[in-house]
Amino acid sequence: MGMATEKTDLTPSPIVSVEQLQARMKAGPVRLIDASWHLPTAGRDGYAEYQEARLPGAVFFDIDKASDPEASLPHMAPSAALFAAYVGGLGIAADDDVVIYDAVGVFSAPRVWWTFRLFGHERVAILNGGLPAWRAAGGTVESGPPPSPAPVSYEPAGETKIIANADDVAAAAASGGLVLDARPAARFRGEAPEPRPGLRSGHIPGSVSLPFTELLAEGLLRPEPELRARFEAAGAPIDAPGPILTSCGSGVSAAVLTIALNALGRRDVQIYDGSWAEWGGDLQRPVATAADENDPGAP
Repeated sequence: MGMATEKTDLTPSPIVSVEQLQARMKAGPVRLIDASWHLPTAGRDGYAEYQEARLPGAVFFDIDKASDPEASLPHMAPSAALFAAYVGGLGIAADDDVVIYDAVGVFSAPRVWWTFRLFGHERVAILNGGLPAWRAAGGTVESGPPPSPAPVSYEPAGETKIIANADDVAAAAASGGLVLDARPAARFRGEAPEPRPGLRSGHIPGSVSLPFTELLAEGLLRPEPELRARFEAAGAPIDAPGPILTSCGSGVSAAVLTIALNALGRRDVQIYDGSWAEWGGDLQRPVATAADENDPGAP
């Protein structure tokens, strides 16, 4: 394959439909990645499901294995060296076209898309609707032992500034930036317990609730006009000045908000990697609930 600068863009959007993917696969090589991941409470095994049914030739990206092994928090972003070794082991090179999907529709695939973007991989998108949409459209699937691609040398283009830590979030919330919380509204309000033991209930003071499910319809990300309307209705217009940061329980569903904003032209969005797993577990960080009248983020 030629260098990335010699190619036509994979897609004008980071989100591709089944029809767009099928057309792109006819035009030239596309590396497919199954990035299925489920909450521990879901009772599902992403890799087992991948072995039962996957897009032809797809390799499996294990979010937990491709994360910082020294972090105490779940699936924190890897180092550039770890990412390069892991992705190269999947047979993926830095100038490959990559399309990522998951078994839910749109859930964990955006997190892996973001990880590729974090290390400068531009030619990457997610499949809107994932495996369910592919099968509904009559796409063929394969099962059994996974493919064993030959390892390649992956050279990251360099880390981008699309990741935030707790101090970045506190500064943004204090200075009028947007901090969007993708968790269910009841968890944001402090009315439902967190699925991870030991975490307080509530949200980051000044943050705004926008459950990632609000951006979906029948397992698909909504069309761009509807996405824009959902952000505006939540009090998070995409053209808002200042930084936009996204958060959730552990940095996975926050990427759904991030990729939607990216598709709408907002490319500077940062994910708070530690998310509520870090903030809610740190007793030094303030927590708000819906009952806090002075909290502008409370519904």
